Amino acid sequence: MKFLDLAKVYIRSGSGGSGSVSFRREKHIEYGGPDGGNGGRGGDVIIEAVDGLNTLIDYRYQQHFFAKNGQNGMGKQRSGKDGDHIILKVPVGTEILDEDEETVLVDMATLGQKFKLGTGGNGGFGNLHFKTSLNRAPRRANPGQAGIDRTVWLKLKLIADVGLLGVPNAGKSTFLAACSNARPKIADYPFTTLHPNLGVVGIDRTEFVVADIPGLIQGASEGKGIGDRFLGHVERCAVLLHLVDGTSKSVTKEYSTIVTELEKYGGDLRYKPKIVALNKVDALTENQRKKKLIELKAVTNSEVYEMSGVSSAGVTEILRELRKVIDKANKPEVLEVEDKPWRP
Repeated sequence: MKFLDLAKVYIRSGSGGSGSVSFRREKHIEYGGPDGGNGGRGGDVIIEAVDGLNTLIDYRYQQHFFAKNGQNGMGKQRSGKDGDHIILKVPVGTEILDEDEETVLVDMATLGQKFKLGTGGNGGFGNLHFKTSLNRAPRRANPGQAGIDRTVWLKLKLIADVGLLGVPNAGKSTFLAACSNARPKIADYPFTTLHPNLGVVGIDRTEFVVADIPGLIQGASEGKGIGDRFLGHVERCAVLLHLVDGTSKSVTKEYSTIVTELEKYGGDLRYKPKIVALNKVDALTENQRKKKLIELKAVTNSEVYEMSGVSSAGVTEILRELRKVIDKANKPEVLEVEDKPWRP
């Protein structure tokens, strides 16, 4: 299934049916009076977060969604039928944006969550509604209320516990394949990952989800390379794992490139907990490994882990550290209340 994380759709809620102008005319009934019914209500456009979806590919081939109009009122005091609602099903984690592609209308972050994008128009009153003691034979009825036309954007942000960051060929896909059952494309050329991949990792009888996004290059925030559009998929992560290619000429430059792009992207990404790992250490000599570790620690001012996705060396230790950060992030905050003696 092709991955699609951004789609533009056009919606229209149903219009209400018009009221009816009708009079009761039956044999041997002299004073029939008005009996026009009300129009039916138009259908709503509803969006729902469902399970089993991880892409917006369904909205690649159909972009227009119109709810049914309400039925017009009829004689013999018969009201029109309400229009059927239309439900747009999206993956959990989808944001609904206004036409400007910036204003967030709702974040569908919970399974089963529903949101009404467009309310159907009310049906018009028939002439029976306007009957009074002074106006016994009204000859007026209301038209139905028009539906709502609008354009919205659907933007999917995958829900994962860990987000992988790094330049192209840093070994992110290899790491994901080494610690999970995911099978992303792996090759010895840049940009082998063209769309995000998810993998479920098991460690110490617990599981968490890792998201691998395409690599970033300098100027990604300006649209170079694949750009930074995939960074939205790691916004919801509890922790970021930054892999630095140990075989690169300058590990400090590679690290700074990613950090700079995170700062330009904005949001809370730059403040998220982050674990830095020097990857591909199995391809380095002992002196090269020590030298690059010292250089990287001087830039990050934090602990730097060593690992190799090919040989799986150091992978288990990193997974356990990630698990600790995830547990800490998911732990509910407990407010400390001072235990003071009761006083009247």
